[in-house]
Amino acid sequence: MLISLVVPCFNEEEILERFHERVTDEMSRLGHAFEVVYIDDGSADRTLPLIQELAAADPRVRYVSFSRNFGKEAAMLAGLQHAGGDAVVLMDADLQHPPELVGRMLQEHAKGHDQVIARRTRTGDRVTRTLSARAYYWLINRLVDVELVDGVGDFRLLSRRATEAVLGLTEYNRFSKGLFAWVGFPTTTFSYENAVREQGRSAWTFGKLLNYGLDGLLSFNNKPLRAALYLGLLLTALALAYAAWIVGVALVRGVDTPGYVTLLVVVTALAGVQMVMVGVVGEYVGRIYYEVKRRPHFLVKATNASAHRPDREPEPREFARR
Repeated sequence: MLISLVVPCFNEEEILERFHERVTDEMSRLGHAFEVVYIDDGSADRTLPLIQELAAADPRVRYVSFSRNFGKEAAMLAGLQHAGGDAVVLMDADLQHPPELVGRMLQEHAKGHDQVIARRTRTGDRVTRTLSARAYYWLINRLVDVELVDGVGDFRLLSRRATEAVLGLTEYNRFSKGLFAWVGFPTTTFSYENAVREQGRSAWTFGKLLNYGLDGLLSFNNKPLRAALYLGLLLTALALAYAAWIVGVALVRGVDTPGYVTLLVVVTALAGVQMVMVGVVGEYVGRIYYEVKRRPHFLVKATNASAHRPDREPEPREFARR
C-alpha cells in the first residue's frame, strides 16, 4: 500500500528540512511505501529551492509550485490531485501536525475507516481564542447542513475513494472542512495535545480567520437568505401593528404629532437592516460570479509530478490548467 503525504507550504524555509527528516524517519519506521507531495503556495523565501533539493536527493519527493500565492485551499486541492497513494494524509509543514500520529491513522484506516481525523485539543491557546472558537462552532452547527467539530482541521487521512469523492467536488469557493464532512464515508476521530509551532509565525491573522469563518457559514447553506425573508416579514408585521395602533390612538385621542426622534431611529434601523440583507445577498451573488467564470484554482509554475487522475491527460505546457 502506497501512502501519500500531502504538505502545503508557504514560507517554510526555517522548518522544512527538519519536517522532512522527521516525516521520512517515521514513515520508514512504519515500513510502508510512501511519497511526500509538497505544494509550494507561492512562497517568497527559499521554500521552493529547498523542496527541489529534497526532490533531487529523495525520489519519494514530488512537488508542485504555484505561480503565486493561491491559498491553502488551492494547495490542498493540488496535493490531492497529484497524490497517487492508496491513502492520503494531509498535514502542515510547521510540525503542529506531529508525524508520529500517522501510524495511528494507518491503524484506524486498516479497520475500515475512510477518514481518520486527528482532533487537536486547545491546550495552550489563549482563552479568548478558545471561547470565540467554541462560540463559532456552536453557531455554525445550527446553520450549516454538515456537522463541524471544534478542533478538527485538515490533519487527516483519506482513503482513495474518499479522496476521489472530494476531488469530484469542483466548486471554486472551497471550504475543505465542510467538503470533508459532506462526502461522509466511515469516519473516526482521535484527540491529540496541541503542538506549538516550532518556527515562524502563523499566517492566519484575525481577518483571515474571520473570512474563513464566513466562508464556512455561506458555503453549505442558504439560511442567511431565508433569514432575510423572515426578518422582512417580521418587520412588515410590526409596521402594520404600529400603524393600527396609531390609527386607534388617533380615533380615541385625536391626531397627535409623531415624535421626530422615534421616526429618525426607525428609519435608520430599517436602513441598517436593508444594508445588511443586501450585503448577504451580495455575498451569495459574488460566489455565483466566481463559480460561473470557471477560472482554474491555481496555476503551476514548476513541478516534477503530474496529476494521478486517469481522466486528466498530462499537459506539456508549464502553466497547466487544474
